Amino acid sequence: MQTIPLSEFRANASAMIDLVERGETVRILRHGKPVAELVPVTNDAMSRVPSWKRAIEPLHIVRPDGKTGAQLIVEEREAGW
Repeated sequence: MQTIPLSEFRANASAMIDLVERGETVRILRHGKPVAELVPVTNDAMSRVPSWKRAIEPLHIVRPDGKTGAQLIVEEREAGW
């Protein structure tokens, strides 16, 4: 774990993010007291994404005649309904 003062973090933020990306934890001090820790993201944190933000699979409905919804709409338009 790296422990650095806030002023040093400000001057070297990019380098500190690189350390965290490699798996290290960085503790930031203000007036000698710890105020924050930068820790690498874990797979567990990734799984806590709310359900409404997760990717969804499109719905695939297969009709017995094999036609898609788009084909049915085109046929209906051509028939003049």
